[in-house]
Amino acid sequence: MEQLTQTWQAAILNLAPQSEKLGELHPDILEIAYQEEWFKLYVPVAYGGPGKKLPEILRIEEDLAYVDGSTAWTVTLCSGAGWFAGFLDPVLASEIFADRKACFAGSGAVGGTAHKTANGFRINGHWKYASGALHATIFTANCVLQDENGEDLLDGEGNQVIRSFILKKEEVEIQSGWSYFGLVATGSHAFDVHNIEVPENRSFKINEPVVADEGFDYPFLQLAETTLAVNSLGMAKRFLDLVNDSFFGRSGFKRYTTEQVSFFEDELAKCKHTLTTIREHFYEAFDTSWHQLINDGTIKESVLKDVSRLSRALAHQSIKVVDILYPYAGLEAAKQETELNRVWRDLHTASQHALLTF
Repeated sequence: MEQLTQTWQAAILNLAPQSEKLGELHPDILEIAYQEEWFKLYVPVAYGGPGKKLPEILRIEEDLAYVDGSTAWTVTLCSGAGWFAGFLDPVLASEIFADRKACFAGSGAVGGTAHKTANGFRINGHWKYASGALHATIFTANCVLQDENGEDLLDGEGNQVIRSFILKKEEVEIQSGWSYFGLVATGSHAFDVHNIEVPENRSFKINEPVVADEGFDYPFLQLAETTLAVNSLGMAKRFLDLVNDSFFGRSGFKRYTTEQVSFFEDELAKCKHTLTTIREHFYEAFDTSWHQLINDGTIKESVLKDVSRLSRALAHQSIKVVDILYPYAGLEAAKQETELNRVWRDLHTASQHALLTF
């Protein structure tokens, strides 16, 4: 891979089965992530971050997904939540990111309430699917704001006012419940918060940058869509490589005719072409949007629509080509212990993320 050394690839590949058994990333994979600052990909240099930008980050996440879906998904979701660094109170952000193991987890859903108090807010709620919850140091949570009387605050159009909050790991209760057949090692558990008092500076609004850093005003919707899509892409690319080896290595291979082998090879070639083509269109649209933001300070609405459309198309095509080729892999594809099966399970679980459903 372009972004990863052979040493990292080998280590993550070797440890992925152990991560599945643990239900979370193996400690050695976490150590690689800390060393490479993968959980801090978006953190501004001002807070000790690596200074990477979204174009490079997308390629890193694609390469990680090719190696291991759970590692890539955890890095993507945790580092994506770390993007909120640009919108935090600077004193709070400096404190959080002083920890080399700083890692954000959270949920985009509005799962709680924030009751106004004399010194800040009282938080209560329940949030699901916090990838990386078992090793996260910080949790983000979206809440409905309430006044001192416990009444929901409404904006000028009568809608509930939603704010995001920072919670520390000792303030949340992890609810073990990630029992799905794929992305097992992400440990995407739910978490609860009961009557936790937080100061005013634990609240923030996205797309209102506090730290001036290039690219922090890239729209959050397209940031989320693109990062999720490249995870599906990386996993699909891995499956296509593995299914080739599985087909030619299966025990009953000798019974296939020359015509049948040629048919499989044609199917594989068409699937690779489809994936390569949609990948090129996707990155072309994204790179255009990024260049417009950096050079013009704004992105045309038509370009943003293209980024969203192609992110979704990429995610859907990734799973389509995998499902076309799955029958040719033999029973090894259904054996839970094989890498082929793990990639298939990870991709199908990732495909259920609501953001890219349609």
